[in-house]
Amino acid sequence: MLENLPLHSVRHKAMTIEGYSRAAVQSYWRIPELKIGFELGGSPWSFMGTPTFFVSHAHLDHLAALPVYVARRRMMKMEPPTIYLPEEVVDPVWQMLKAWQRLDRGQMNCQLIGVKHGDMLTLTREHKVAIFRTKHTVPSVGYIIYDCRKKLKSEYFGLTGDQIRDLRMGGTEVTRETLTPLISFTGDTSPAGLDSHPDVYTSQVLITEMTFFRPDHRKEKIHKFGHMHLDDILERADRFQNELIILSHLSTRTAEFEARRRLDRSLPPGLRERVVLWESSILNPDPEGSAPTLADDELPV
Repeated sequence: MLENLPLHSVRHKAMTIEGYSRAAVQSYWRIPELKIGFELGGSPWSFMGTPTFFVSHAHLDHLAALPVYVARRRMMKMEPPTIYLPEEVVDPVWQMLKAWQRLDRGQMNCQLIGVKHGDMLTLTREHKVAIFRTKHTVPSVGYIIYDCRKKLKSEYFGLTGDQIRDLRMGGTEVTRETLTPLISFTGDTSPAGLDSHPDVYTSQVLITEMTFFRPDHRKEKIHKFGHMHLDDILERADRFQNELIILSHLSTRTAEFEARRRLDRSLPPGLRERVVLWESSILNPDPEGSAPTLADDELPV
């Protein structure tokens, strides 16, 4: 298997979460068991077989690899992929793909589907997707993946199989749909994105951002640029019911080992044990190998 981009992976129950995320560099994720991915800031070769992607917003570090991903699937004679993204950016993204089509001289075949806050999509018979509002510097949305099950309505408990069958054949709906939130994905957002939908805090897995963490980082400026600080996580510590919380999208201004140390010191034990800091230094644990820092008055887009 070709490995042409950095990739980290964690396992939670029946799901594998893999990808990479660093502010102003690139972000890409996938859950292979669900055949879905989030963001297309990069496109590892192994992601090519994933047919459906959900994109939170159109900044380059989250969408720049879209033409590569689409072209690879065409080259390998795969079905055109489906990409969900904020409805405001669908037309400009199509224009971008058409420009690449002229440059590449190959068809950019795909489905671009615009979404907005409040939408509920049927992904498969077993899974649905809710769209919720996030707050960034450009149009942006988050996604919640649900496990869908049919359960017998309580008023029919105790009936025999034949009785339930007769009711169903007579046109009576004997089951109700239950939705269990599996994964919440916020993309880049200020704290308003976390608070936009209650199931963000109850999904089994939450993938969100923590771009900044130092005490001297000014939260008002961070929020203005549509990002979050560690303090925003701490202020909501008692709200997280998630079994696994992935904090990602660290600023290139800061070293990953420093962020990990800050989490160890700041998060309460009951929360810290559920938090994974998504860091490239997991592949290169030497602090000297961390990304270079930038000037303190610079913020990534």
